[in-house]
Amino acid sequence: MTVVQSHGWLDGLQEAVWLVDESTLLILRANAAAERLAGAPVAAMVGTSVLGLASTPQDVAFWGEPAQVVADGIHSHTSLLRADGSLVPVNRQVSRVPNGPDGGTIFMVTMLDRSIQAATERELETLLSELRATLDSAADGMLVCNLHGQVRAFNQRLAQLWGIPRELLLERDDAAVYAHMAAQVQDAAAYTDRMAAIAREPMQESTDILTLKSGVVLELRSVPQFSQGRPVGRVYSYRDITRQTEIQASLRLAARVFESSLDAIFIADSQHRVLRMNPGCERLVGPSAKSFEGCMASSLFGGGTDIAFMEQVLEGWARDGFWEGELWLPRDSGAYCAVQLSWVALRDDEGRLVQSIGFMRDLTLQHAAQKRIEELAYSDVLTGLPNRLLLSQRVDTAIQGARQSDTGFAILFLDLDRFKIINDSLGHPFGDRVLQLVAERLQACLRQTDMLCRLGGDEFVIYLHGGDAVVAESVARRILDDMLKPFMLDGMGFSIQCSIGMALYPQDGTTLDELIKQADTAMYRVKERGRGSYGFYQPQMNANLLSRMQMEHAMRQALGQDRMAVHYQPQVNMATGRITGAEALIRWTDPEFGAVSPGQFIPLAEESGYIVTLGAWVMEQAVREAAQWMHSGMPIVISVNVSALEFRQPDFVDRITRLLAVHQLPPTLLELELTETILLQDALEMEQRLRVLAGLGIGLAIDDFGTGYSSLAYLKKLPISKLKIDQSFVRGLPDDDGDRAIVSAIISMGRALHIEVVAEGVETETQQAVLLQMQCDHYQGFLCAPGLPAPEFRAMLGKPLPLKAQGRRDGLQI
Repeated sequence: MTVVQSHGWLDGLQEAVWLVDESTLLILRANAAAERLAGAPVAAMVGTSVLGLASTPQDVAFWGEPAQVVADGIHSHTSLLRADGSLVPVNRQVSRVPNGPDGGTIFMVTMLDRSIQAATERELETLLSELRATLDSAADGMLVCNLHGQVRAFNQRLAQLWGIPRELLLERDDAAVYAHMAAQVQDAAAYTDRMAAIAREPMQESTDILTLKSGVVLELRSVPQFSQGRPVGRVYSYRDITRQTEIQASLRLAARVFESSLDAIFIADSQHRVLRMNPGCERLVGPSAKSFEGCMASSLFGGGTDIAFMEQVLEGWARDGFWEGELWLPRDSGAYCAVQLSWVALRDDEGRLVQSIGFMRDLTLQHAAQKRIEELAYSDVLTGLPNRLLLSQRVDTAIQGARQSDTGFAILFLDLDRFKIINDSLGHPFGDRVLQLVAERLQACLRQTDMLCRLGGDEFVIYLHGGDAVVAESVARRILDDMLKPFMLDGMGFSIQCSIGMALYPQDGTTLDELIKQADTAMYRVKERGRGSYGFYQPQMNANLLSRMQMEHAMRQALGQDRMAVHYQPQVNMATGRITGAEALIRWTDPEFGAVSPGQFIPLAEESGYIVTLGAWVMEQAVREAAQWMHSGMPIVISVNVSALEFRQPDFVDRITRLLAVHQLPPTLLELELTETILLQDALEMEQRLRVLAGLGIGLAIDDFGTGYSSLAYLKKLPISKLKIDQSFVRGLPDDDGDRAIVSAIISMGRALHIEVVAEGVETETQQAVLLQMQCDHYQGFLCAPGLPAPEFRAMLGKPLPLKAQGRRDGLQI
């Protein structure tokens, strides 16, 4: 019996079964379950093609190759076309079975209704799709891993935050994913260690902050994933908190600014009640500042401001949302201080007032500075005296009054004599303090109705209210007498003379500028006459001032036009009667002024600073000619005068060194003549400079010794090699007992200190004899020769001196 014939067993099966002819694909038998599933009687299906059950072209094609059917149809999902045309999802299985001893083989097609399963799968797929959509719509990056760290799920936000290529995630190359993430973190090693530590604690939750190299800040939260009460994995969420972090940083900064601001800051609510005040309020108001919290903000300013004005401030604030201006703030001390208030409203998105913030800046220092600026505009910084601007206003008022009352006044122009020497010798700070002392003394000589003004430097102008020539002369005498009294500063006593020029309104000028100009001219005339006096302006004085200006201009042109020359006055050794040295003296012959005395142009050069140029030129000429004489077999020491300003030049020593090297002159053949004032300059700097020069072998002589600020201390301390007695003392020999005593004392002091002494201005044999008797070492003067041009001096070196000039010869005293 064949399988088809023995079909009773088929009806006992729950699955729907069809027996199909392998070659014709005709249905041979079907069971009751097939009848129910197909919705057609078995009798109607038997003899029909199995293709009638096919629901799709793919199913039709499935039956096209019987040999392949068994291979493809072992298990498959498909749909069954029911008799009513509906489709039923089924699990289909096709197998080849024998159909009896001689029946060949047939297909046994088994189908199981999977409608419920398909519906469940669809619901599950829908759920998974919704979960995926939910996961992808999350603002945080999500990563789900099992306990072994294998990636089970992720969302798009994760890829965005970390810049992970989606393909890398889909490839399931977990190691590559983790390596990519670690590479984005600023501290990759710390991140890797932390992730490993989290993985070792499957039951623990954690929160960490990560900073990526891009600057993005992430909050990492990790929670365990459970199934049936047991941990099966871990869910990581990554939230971008960069903006939040920035806001928090800004808030912290704002808090620090609020607490540490030098300005006083208060915060008020929408009703203008003070909510909070920073420490600056306490610094500004005092300890009671905190008591204003809870009070109306306007109460901060109540007592020190006009009520109506305060109302205007509040109205402006309510209208514009801010107000800026100055208000008065009461302090705990009872005083009021001016403050700059900036009061700003803070509103919400709907424009409603939420809070307001006020910034108060103390204007005390600003007001003081403004007051000081106003003072400086009308006063001299150094002395505090009125300046020219204030004097101008005072004189303008006086001129208006004088025109109405037919009265006058006087202007005095005062200049300190030789004040430049103090500045050059003792330094500008010392000179400034001297000017302050002078200002005090001058002020004491004036009336309250007068005005003392400092123009600048050592120049002062005095306005004498209602002063005529008699009053002006009286005040000038009083000033000169007071200035003769010694000044004391830093333990040093000294006197300062001044020269005063006077001009009268209206005869000498009708404006302040004119009067100052005329008084200045009169003052210069006083200086020309000998300083330390006073004089009235006279019209012809302008011509003298013009001449002085012309002389200064001509002096500056003289060097370039070969109108200056260096002459040499011999210095004679009194023991041997031989010329051992010479002093270099500058001479100027001008086509307009003729032979100009050094006493005229040297002071001009010192006042203008041109003395540095002249001194450098004389030094160059003297060294060059001394070198020529030495190379000709007539070595002689050349003495060159150095002014205080020239000596203070930073490159002075280097310039001397270069000159000696260029002209190959031994330093021992150069001597520098310095005034006593140079030695009173900055002690340490001057001592170092002098020792450098002496160390080179250059001689150092003190010129006009005894006429300046003499001090025995520097003679002992400094490397001085010669003292030169000023001719004013020599001129009185032998008759003037005072001069004789001074000269004798200087020579004795020099011998005691092993310093050679040179007497200047020796003109007579009698003077020479007295000096010889006193054992003076050298002399110079007209007795031997005046200053000679270089050729004449060189010729003199080759000849013996006249007996009268030799002083001592063959052991005999003249």
